[in-house]
Amino acid sequence: MNDYYLKVGKADELSDAKERRIFRFFEILPGLCSWLTLILIFIISWKLPVWAAIFIIVFDAYWLVKTIYFSWHAIYSFRVVKENLKKNWLTELKELSKEKYNISINDWRDIYHLVILPMVDEPFDVVSSTFEALSNVNYPLDKFIVVLATEERAQEKIQSTIKKIKEEYSGNFKHFLITVHPKDIEGEIAGKGANEAWAARQVKKEIIDSLEIPYENILVSTFDIDTVVPADYFGCLTYHFLTAAKPLRSSYQPVPLFNNNIWEAPALARVISFSSTFFQLIQQSRPEKMTTFSSHSMPFKALVDVDFWQTNVVSEDSRIFWQCFLYYDGDWEAVPLHYPVSMDSNVDVKFSKTMANQYKQQRRWAYGVLDITYVFFGFVKNKKISLKKKIEFGFYLFEGFYSWAVTSIIIFLLGWLPITLGGPKFNFTILSFYLPRVTSYILTVANVGIITCAVLGVWFLPPKPPYYGKWRYVLFILQWILTPINLIFFGSVPALDAQTRLLFKKYMGFWVTPKHRKLGVEKININQ
Repeated sequence: MNDYYLKVGKADELSDAKERRIFRFFEILPGLCSWLTLILIFIISWKLPVWAAIFIIVFDAYWLVKTIYFSWHAIYSFRVVKENLKKNWLTELKELSKEKYNISINDWRDIYHLVILPMVDEPFDVVSSTFEALSNVNYPLDKFIVVLATEERAQEKIQSTIKKIKEEYSGNFKHFLITVHPKDIEGEIAGKGANEAWAARQVKKEIIDSLEIPYENILVSTFDIDTVVPADYFGCLTYHFLTAAKPLRSSYQPVPLFNNNIWEAPALARVISFSSTFFQLIQQSRPEKMTTFSSHSMPFKALVDVDFWQTNVVSEDSRIFWQCFLYYDGDWEAVPLHYPVSMDSNVDVKFSKTMANQYKQQRRWAYGVLDITYVFFGFVKNKKISLKKKIEFGFYLFEGFYSWAVTSIIIFLLGWLPITLGGPKFNFTILSFYLPRVTSYILTVANVGIITCAVLGVWFLPPKPPYYGKWRYVLFILQWILTPINLIFFGSVPALDAQTRLLFKKYMGFWVTPKHRKLGVEKININQ
């Protein structure tokens, strides 16, 4: 078939030698550029310290402008989120004129919601909180198809959880299905994407096709098993679907809040979690740069068109966006919901284990850099996408992963190199004298980004458990002094790690983030 490239996971899967070399080049490119940048800064700081100093000052100034730009977008999106949380979206749907529908249906009640919840061996309290939230949404539950997508390799561990979930919640929805993804299927990576694809095919065969539900009338939401949705979430989602410019050519992205267990997370883990949230919050006001991440929704019709998620990749959440983008010749976009869903922060019993898990999770997310390879190769194969669109989306994609890997290291660690390596001749120059002072001033002003995160972070907190004092809020402010550590060791370093693995053909598998809670889950409380 002509669109075989849509299912390629790595270079070795291509039979054509020329195509394999092209794909391999794109695998090498991100890591090569990142490492060359860092190595060149060392060399230039030694040989041409003046030019290195000028570069560092300009780069820091650029970072300052970018920080202010990001802070503005974060504040703007936050205000929209607050307003959206105040709305009764079911009322909004009921009052929505049919003339504003951009899809051919008679009524909003014609929209079905397929919710797929991939599960490995998560504990009952994690899974049950997700089902409890789903059971309490205000969207008609007779329009829900809920799938608990389990893994064969973990069946012995989860039988008790599956039994209790089925007994307590299966009757709450019109249709409920438990699927078991077989282990050791050739060509698959044992991970979320393969599990989701198996579950979607099963529900298509057993429920959707048998009941002859039109694919165009189904929105599929793939949620991490710890995803807790507000009662109005599906009303908000349905409203945005009906009013989107291209309902069947769009993904729908909420704001992920990693706050289910945020009160029990150590300070550094909280900073890491909130940083991920704030980046996604920023992207909400830049939809032209946004792809899907973690829990999100999309039309079932598109999912069938692209033959479901790839089963041979790690980052299936962003990859499905690019699958659709290439399949529809660039006619695909992400619609921001400006509406939150809650998930777990990465927490384990021991601090050391928590940090190790945080690093592995960030590295797994950073391994989404393989999307660069996939998209660039897709651009080579797909001649129908305009050159302008290829350049625009290609730049956004590459720049994002490149900055992820090198920016924090340059700003916080390498600014001193011209002075250290430049020698006595450079150290007696005016530029040498002013370099640390200018960079220090720029970085001080750039703290506007940290202040923004600190203030908004408090607003995003769920209700405080009664046994914590008010002093706890002070810690949530002070924790942001850990930002440089977060950006370097849980940002740039795992990103470089992922890119280096791809550079040397050390392909990664899927790592499941352990779920651990000491406390229950509180409802989102942002209307303070």
